Amino acid sequence: MDVSKVKKPNQIRLSYTGDPTEMAISWNTNSVTHHEVVKYGLLEADLNYTALAISHQFKWDWDQEEGKFRYISGFIHECLMVNLIPGRIHFYQIQSNGESSPILKFVAAPEPGSRAPLSFLHTGDVGTFGTSVMITRDMMRRLEKKQNYHGMLHCGDISYANKYNKKNPDWAVQHVWDTWGQLAEPLASRMAYMVSPGNHELDEYESSFENGTIYAKRFIMPGNGRYYSFGVGMVHFVSVSTDEDIDPSSTQGVWLDRTLAKINEQRNLWPWIVVFQHRPIYNSNKNHGNWTGANNYTYGDWVLPTYKGWPDDYEALLLKHKVDFVLTGHVHHYERTWPVKNRNDVTKSYKNVTSPIHITCGHGGKDLYAIMWDTEDESTYGPHPPEFTAARDNEHWGHCELEFLDERTVRHTMFRMGESEVPAEDVLITKAAIVSGAEHFGFSLGLIAGNFIFSFVYMIFWS
Repeated sequence: MDVSKVKKPNQIRLSYTGDPTEMAISWNTNSVTHHEVVKYGLLEADLNYTALAISHQFKWDWDQEEGKFRYISGFIHECLMVNLIPGRIHFYQIQSNGESSPILKFVAAPEPGSRAPLSFLHTGDVGTFGTSVMITRDMMRRLEKKQNYHGMLHCGDISYANKYNKKNPDWAVQHVWDTWGQLAEPLASRMAYMVSPGNHELDEYESSFENGTIYAKRFIMPGNGRYYSFGVGMVHFVSVSTDEDIDPSSTQGVWLDRTLAKINEQRNLWPWIVVFQHRPIYNSNKNHGNWTGANNYTYGDWVLPTYKGWPDDYEALLLKHKVDFVLTGHVHHYERTWPVKNRNDVTKSYKNVTSPIHITCGHGGKDLYAIMWDTEDESTYGPHPPEFTAARDNEHWGHCELEFLDERTVRHTMFRMGESEVPAEDVLITKAAIVSGAEHFGFSLGLIAGNFIFSFVYMIFWS
């Protein structure tokens, strides 16, 4: 995609900020004018609010021989819609570069504590392949049918821009990011599209030296954009960066502990905690194994970094703060665990769940991990899955969905590519009731009062 020729607003993406009365938005054009705004409101015929945009541009990949950059981005415009009504449908239209987008719509985040049902798509490892297009089409069909999705959670490895530069392989091809932006727009312009970075966004070698800089330029996420949190109704979501340290002495480790503790202080508002990240710590596919902070593959003499705190320090935080789900990608297959902790403590039931459930949805478009690397026909699955594995599939692409029905019930579904009507996996999960400190204290006072009254009546009756 040549962004220099696209005048109309394109690559439109929405994202949550953590405030249910706000929605961030970004888009691209090939030029910039004095009038870069978003008109929005509750009625399609009355877009009575206006949000002003800021605009920026970046250059990439200096060609020494030609004396110029091989890539100059379009103008990236960013603005913030405010004063939204939580949980309500809003309409908007971009007016930019002398052009206007169609009038589009989205659902604002329900306010904290709301028990309104929520639906989220989630996937990972997408790219711009033919399979990526097919899966996006499937999700669009789901959106047209349900029309009430609140967001998308993309668990890393977003465009694979690093894979395409044959002439100069040290540098990622930025046009691929633009192509991916167009591919994602039918979804991202209608719901908050939340991303967590993967190794192909952050790792120096595997991102072809993007090192997270392009990720930061192209996405508006809360916090530092890599690890952050936001609440939507009765769910609090937490993005974690798996290509960074997470031990107790690390910045991310301290942040995660404090963030989860703060969420738990208001667990009555957010009974569900969902972490989404790139690399899984529970995985039965032999091409990657479980994330330990070190890769199980090499690139010649290039030394890939090792990150501290994975998986033990990290899992200790999940258990300490009663995280419900961990959503991942990275491994190009689908896998769902039973409730599990400490590797071998598995409960083979989805009723009254008390341990995290890990779901890998890494079959979003990139080639599947059905065959072991460097072999012709050896399966990535052993003859017997580990005890923690409830279901897995390394032969079909697809996407996943989570539907939060109430404070204790979630429906998880997985749709294979080309099968958007009937899910291949459909599981109902109920969690054990959480007794907060206040509820426990009230129960104790009630019990004491009841015993006092019983004793008092007993004394009167027998005296």
